[in-house]
Amino acid sequence: MGVDPTTTKAWARLTELAASYEPDLRSALTPEWVDRQTLVAADLHVDLSKNLLDADVEAALLSLADEVDVAGRRDAMLAGEHINVTEDRAVLHTALRLPADASLRVDGQDVVADVHEVLDRVYAFAERVRSGEWTGVTGKRIATVVNIGIGGSDLGPVMAYEALEPYRQDGLTCRFISNIDPTDAGQALSDLDPETTLFIVSSKTFGTLETLTNARLCRAWLLERLPAGTDDAGAVARHFVAVSTALGKVADFGIDTDNAFGFWDWVGGRYSMDSAIGLSLVVAVGPERFAELLAGFHAMDEHFRTAPPDSNVPLRMGLLNVWYTNFLGAHTHAVLPYAQLLHRFPAYLQQLTMESNGKSVRWDGTAVGYDTGEVFWGEPGTNGQHAFYQLIHQGTRLVPADFIAFARPAYDLVDRTDDGETDVHELLLANFLAQTKALALGRTADEVREEGVAEELVPARTFPGNRPTTSIMAPALTPSVLGQLVALYEHITFVQGAVWGIDSFDQWGVELGKQLAQELRPAISGDASVAAEQDPSTQSLIRYYQENRGR
Repeated sequence: MGVDPTTTKAWARLTELAASYEPDLRSALTPEWVDRQTLVAADLHVDLSKNLLDADVEAALLSLADEVDVAGRRDAMLAGEHINVTEDRAVLHTALRLPADASLRVDGQDVVADVHEVLDRVYAFAERVRSGEWTGVTGKRIATVVNIGIGGSDLGPVMAYEALEPYRQDGLTCRFISNIDPTDAGQALSDLDPETTLFIVSSKTFGTLETLTNARLCRAWLLERLPAGTDDAGAVARHFVAVSTALGKVADFGIDTDNAFGFWDWVGGRYSMDSAIGLSLVVAVGPERFAELLAGFHAMDEHFRTAPPDSNVPLRMGLLNVWYTNFLGAHTHAVLPYAQLLHRFPAYLQQLTMESNGKSVRWDGTAVGYDTGEVFWGEPGTNGQHAFYQLIHQGTRLVPADFIAFARPAYDLVDRTDDGETDVHELLLANFLAQTKALALGRTADEVREEGVAEELVPARTFPGNRPTTSIMAPALTPSVLGQLVALYEHITFVQGAVWGIDSFDQWGVELGKQLAQELRPAISGDASVAAEQDPSTQSLIRYYQENRGR
């Protein structure tokens, strides 16, 4: 079931190096080092030079990847072997973006043909909605698509929908409902016209509690507000479609199974945005742009598959995260896009990384003896500078950070004042560059004194530097580049899980809360016998709710 990383020579070497490592990025950032640590993956320009890294650490990390056989596990994933051991499944999100002329048989099935059959149906349906051929039950064309899902059935589509805003079709918008809090559905529906609204219910099993609850709320909202005399069955058939493989349940809900789009058990929810789960996005940006997104995913897949270890960007970034987590004591990881359109990207990565690698047992069920996973977080651009950068610059915690920026803006605006014109995108990029420079180099006490700062204020104005960052740049935030970014972090997550010897593709940790929620519902509704079975804290909270519900 793989090698325990702590038993490898490389792990021992990294432990030794960490004990004596004294970072000095001011001295390390030579032109030669920067050139060596600047890598290219598809359209992404990646500068690793400002990380807490030297040649010895780099060599030991690459040796660690070799000793635990990251490449072998990668190849097993790409070949369709059942590397999701707790569910006995293949892990084939990479097959979702293989070109139509590729070939991959898994468990006796041509998965590429299956993927493109569904993809063709998704494209055809999306074109019918975009062209106005598909109408609501009263004959009006669709103006709003509401995606109902949760987790991977929501985070990916909404993140990409926001990121690709410049590519959306005019006159057609999407909204997203995920939270079981009725406020989410209530706000999303409050100003919509039922005659021009199309709902996409995204649930592989068509049994997800939150999704089906919200779907029923939306169905009731629709039927209550359509013109009197409208046929209910016809209305649901024209205003609801599904992304699901549970066709019986889809039909029971009232959705025409011809308008159900499936995917496979080898696609994990957090890896599914490029499957039929992306239907809302296809409607918004069109099949051509979605195909560009898939091509971007595939380009990064190919880089990960073929690039030599020392220039393999996902491998190198994943190994750096292991170095920070297991040897330098970092617990969190910031992702800081200097692009407002990526404002949902950190939230998307939270599920991808933390649901994947938040594990405390190895593939064989034995307990790990080392830290796994990182807490991912972040905000876009200069917003974060006025919120949490203080802690990253001068706090006591080590926070590795990825900075993301683009050479060309989505909106090219100029600020005109009496002093002249300022390219606002250049102002943004100046902040992007300044932050990584300040984090790396800091400011010494002597430099602060040279500015004339009073001596008693010198300690507060001194910046230690040696705070690690990775800079990722691309020409522009296109559909292809977005696909490359998402696939990059998918593979970074894979590398970390492979090193730690854990199953990055199950998520049993989310199941217990769901189970207990179902068990607790009668107690909340007033079943005293069920309430009496609960622990004292839960009983106390139930009593508070019942006393203050006001009904």
